Amino acid sequence: MSWFESFVLGLVQGLTEFLPVSSSAHLRLTAAFSGWKDPGAAFTAITQIGTEAAVLIYFRKDIGRIVLAWFRSLFDKAMRQDHDAQMGWLVIIGSIPIGVLGVTLKDQIEGPFRDLRITATMLIVVGLVIGFADRRAARDEKGGRHRVARQGKTLESLNVRDGLIYGLCQACALIPGVSRSGATISGGLFMGYRREAAARYSFLLAIPAVLASGAFELKDAMGSGHVAWGPTLFATVIAFVSGYAVIAWFMKFISSKSFMPFVYYRVVLGIVIIALVTAGVLSPHAAESAG
Repeated sequence: MSWFESFVLGLVQGLTEFLPVSSSAHLRLTAAFSGWKDPGAAFTAITQIGTEAAVLIYFRKDIGRIVLAWFRSLFDKAMRQDHDAQMGWLVIIGSIPIGVLGVTLKDQIEGPFRDLRITATMLIVVGLVIGFADRRAARDEKGGRHRVARQGKTLESLNVRDGLIYGLCQACALIPGVSRSGATISGGLFMGYRREAAARYSFLLAIPAVLASGAFELKDAMGSGHVAWGPTLFATVIAFVSGYAVIAWFMKFISSKSFMPFVYYRVVLGIVIIALVTAGVLSPHAAESAG
């Protein structure tokens, strides 16, 4: 991998990780359209550490408060009723599905799931799901202007059942094209949560999963000797910087804007990929066999 490739792929990772468009799909497609080798699951997992570092810094006050309250709740029963302490447990509970499925489906994630036909299908299908969830949320918000009960749930309403549903939605993002933020935010909207609440929990929920995945791939990569460490670490830094900027912008965007531009983008991109693969212009396995 060249330094230019690492810069472009790191930028793509940072720009798409937190948007509902699927960063893994865009890394795969960037390599395929550029004629580069697929950067692979290890590269993706390691550069995601950079984007999660952006989450840790952006939400540092929330995270610090949650971690402290959760730790205190281990020794103080009274603290177990504290919302921040409960959030700590709910993040852990919500991380279980992707942890179990990530280990169980590791071979499929690094193999068959990277087929561009699957990626394109997921871009379209999940895009339509996001669109439906967005329109439903918009109707509820409009109808709730004079009825507080319909204005949407906040994170204070989060419980174990909802945390697990969020977790299952996040686990769907193991398939390129789904999008971690798209799946979890849509799940939150379907459950009646406000856009900001759904996005905030989505970002918090991603921290354990992404850091664990990155650490796991990092361990394997260090023993394999097949990772270009200089370019990979450079891409991770680029992903951190661009990812932080996207978080700041996205949290403001979702407070008043619709997800429909992302929906249209996903559907059009998915159709284009299917058309190119069907016409034989692009191989469904283009850019695979990364080193």
